[in-house]
Amino acid sequence: MGKKINPLGFRLGANQSHRSIWFAQSKSYSKGLQEDEKIRDCIHNYVEKNMKISSGFEGKGISHIEIQKKMDLIQVIIYMGSPNSLMEGRTRGIDELQTNVQKEFLSVNRRLNIAIIRVAKPYAQPAILAEHIALQLKNRVSFRKAMKSAIELTEQADTKGIQIQIAGRIDGKEIARVEWIREGRVPLQTIRAKIDYCSYTVRTIYGILGIKIWIFLDEK
Repeated sequence: MGKKINPLGFRLGANQSHRSIWFAQSKSYSKGLQEDEKIRDCIHNYVEKNMKISSGFEGKGISHIEIQKKMDLIQVIIYMGSPNSLMEGRTRGIDELQTNVQKEFLSVNRRLNIAIIRVAKPYAQPAILAEHIALQLKNRVSFRKAMKSAIELTEQADTKGIQIQIAGRIDGKEIARVEWIREGRVPLQTIRAKIDYCSYTVRTIYGILGIKIWIFLDEK
C-alpha cells in the first residue's frame, strides 16, 4: 500500500466522513460531481479575490468545504480560519457569494444556502498551512525556512505530529527533487489515527511546486 492511497479515503467510515453528501443515480452522477466542482471553484475564486482586496493577503484561508444536497436544497458549509476578514465591512458578503455560486448551477430548481464556520485552530488545518508555505515560496523564502516556520505554527495548535513534502524545481535548481521534513509521529498506516491531509500546488517564477502536508491530530 505505502503512499499509493489517499489518507482521507483510507479512513472513510473510521474517523473520516465524506465532504460531499448526496445520492444520485449512475446516469446523473457525473453531473452532480461537476456541479460540486463548480461550487467549490466559484467559492475559492470569490474568497481569494475578496481577501486580496480587503486585506492584501493572497490566500483564501479555507480549510475545506462541505456540500449536502437534498431534493430542494443545497447546503454549503465553508470552514475558514478567519471569516471576519472576508465579511468585514461587507454586510452583503454572503448574499453576494450565494448569487455568484447560483449562476454556476446547472439546476435552478433547488435553493442554495451558504454558511461559514470559524475553525478554532487554523494552523492545525493542512490546507491553511499549505497556503502559508506557498506564500513564502512565492516571496523566494528558503523552502527549509518555510517548512520550519509551518512546523512552529502547528506546535502552537497542539498537534501530535506533522509531515511536509515539497516537490519540483526547489530554489530554481535545474533538476526537480523532493524534500520533506517530519516532526512528531505521523502513523499513516494506522486507521484509528486521525490524520488530516492536503495536496496543494503553487506557481512560482521557477515553475510549479507541489506541497503535501500530513497532520496527526488524534488517535482513538
